[in-house]
Formats: sequence, C-alpha cells, structure tokens
Amino acid sequence: MKLVIFGANGPTGRLATEQALAEGHSVTAVTRRPDAFPLSGAALRVAGADIMDAEAVDHAVAGHDAVISTVGVPYTKEPVTVYSEGTANVVQAMQSHGIRRLVCVSSIGVNYEDAPGEAFIFRKLIVPVLLRMGRPLYDDAARMEEIVRAGDLDWTIIRPAGLFDGTTTTDYVVSTTRHPGWFTSRKDLADALVREGVDNRNVGATVEVITTQGVPSYFQVFVKEALHIGGNKK
Repeated sequence: MKLVIFGANGPTGRLATEQALAEGHSVTAVTRRPDAFPLSGAALRVAGADIMDAEAVDHAVAGHDAVISTVGVPYTKEPVTVYSEGTANVVQAMQSHGIRRLVCVSSIGVNYEDAPGEAFIFRKLIVPVLLRMGRPLYDDAARMEEIVRAGDLDWTIIRPAGLFDGTTTTDYVVSTTRHPGWFTSRKDLADALVREGVDNRNVGATVEVITTQGVPSYFQVFVKEALHIGGNKK
C-alpha cells in the first residue's frame, strides 16, 4: 500500500513510518525538515513540505492510497491553526486526486469526559490544569475534526490520551466511547494509525486509543506536560 504520512519527523510519525515500512508498505514521509529525517529505505521517500502550504500538500498527496496525519504542536497560549488549516489542505488535496482514506490524530482533550474509576486528584486537580493549558490546541483540533467529518472521505479520527514513550506495542484499547485511562504510548498510537489506515478499521468514526499496561504515574505526566518538561509533540 502507498501511504503518505504528515508530521513524519515527530516522535509518533517516525514510529508510524518505521512500522509501515517494516510491514512492506511504500511510504512518503512529509516533514518540514527532510535533512533531519532519521529513517531510510528503498520503499521510503522523504518529502520536504509544510502542511500549511496547500500546493506542497497537493504534490505530496498525489499518487497514494491513504493519508495518515500525525501533526501535533506543543502546549501554547497562542492561537493554534495548524490542525484545522493544515488538515483542510490535506482534505482538499485528497479530493482533488480521488484519494479516500484519511486517518488523523486529534486529542482526548477535545471532548473531555470523566472515565469510570478515575482518581479524584486526577479528575479535580491534574485534568483541569492540562485542559486549561491546552485549550488553544484542543480548540483547533476540534475545528480540524469538523473539517474531516465534512470532507466526504473515508476518515478515522484518533484521540490519544496523555502521550508517553513506550518500548513495545501493547494490547491497547480502541474505543468509540470514553474508556478508563489517561495515557497513550506513542508506540501504541503509531500502531493504531497504521492499522486503521491499512486495514480500514472504524471508517467514519472517532476513536480513543488508550494504553493500559506500563503507563507512567499521574505525577510524571503532570510534570512533563503541564510544566513543559520534555516537550509535548506527537
């Protein structure tokens, strides 16, 4: 299968690219910094393009079977538009070239609901801080979701929880309803992105991907995400 992956030089994008190549797919990895992309291979093409550049996106999308977007930004107080404007460019390019399958990363923070069994301190202290600090990001991700749903494509929106670096793919949960857990391994997210895109799972649905094994503590996530230690890019 011919896949194009936007945000390919981010942590999740690299993992998704690596997995797709290992499974025998052809991949175009789209990144603003092609010289810094660490992967190589006969089935890999690295394309230098900005998702905010409609013409560059159109060139990158042409000739593929499916599009995966792992584009993400750190928490910020400034307005965010990369999700909505960038994805609008992707949707337009896909429509122009007759490409149907789109899988993109959003966030569980877009439409937060308490999950059964969540700890009191997490629900009442940590979650409100993370949601407040990430509001510009979540607001734009919500706009992106609206664009995707209106685009007349075979789409799947994936909402991960708090991202962390796992070492292996686990038996993660994919759910169309709020599932207990506030953590998602990037390895699991990358696996879900490839599975959804290649196997055409959950077409026309918004799903959560939740890791339940080997997750970090609430405190570790709070320090990393709320205090900007270690970054927050997908």
